[in-house]
Amino acid sequence: MKGNRLLDLSLYLVTDQKLAENRDLIDLILKAIRGGVTAVQLREKDIPAREFYQLALQVRKAIPREIPLIINDRLDIALAAGADGLHLGQADLPAGIARQHFGPQAIIGLSIENIQQLKEARHLPVNYLAISPVFPTPTKADTGPAWGLAGLKTARQLTDLPLVVIGGLNERNAATVMETGVDGLAVVSAICSQPDPERAARRLKSIITEARKNKHNRLIFSSGKSRKNED
Repeated sequence: MKGNRLLDLSLYLVTDQKLAENRDLIDLILKAIRGGVTAVQLREKDIPAREFYQLALQVRKAIPREIPLIINDRLDIALAAGADGLHLGQADLPAGIARQHFGPQAIIGLSIENIQQLKEARHLPVNYLAISPVFPTPTKADTGPAWGLAGLKTARQLTDLPLVVIGGLNERNAATVMETGVDGLAVVSAICSQPDPERAARRLKSIITEARKNKHNRLIFSSGKSRKNED
């Protein structure tokens, strides 16, 4: 549905009911959207398929249509629930097979854990790449070494695909991460574990917006300075 539209990944919520500490997940998601979340990924690895499907249906019905609902790993759940997209890991279905079954309009994302995977992904039929982890994080303990800021800058130079990054992100490091040129931040505990998800999302979105503005202003300044030197 949204595959051919401009995809806003600036603040990408990845859910985790355990981190939500038994709070109503749909209520948490709606509060986060009011705070500025632009995309929602249901990543619930520890619940049965039928429960996952029912949850996906409820979330799709509850959230605004302009907010894409992306399902982690499960193509069957994404199709059955009428989700907008699917997020794949390196051990999941090949992106080409997922695209074949989900269609050209679907959003398909792929997790990338190292430079070699990124290079291989540049020609895959995906809409975005998720760089993971940026910093060490307990919510994704099964990934490779952290990329760090230098790694993100390298990744940005190697692909024109939209890049969303995840792993150890919070209010303290959000601005410096955005300055590497990535398109958005994917967060779990920075929203799901917070007592006020709306406030947490609003604060992160403000930092992201300000970082983009500062980067844009620096580009304009550099461009103007370059032209002046040429005169």
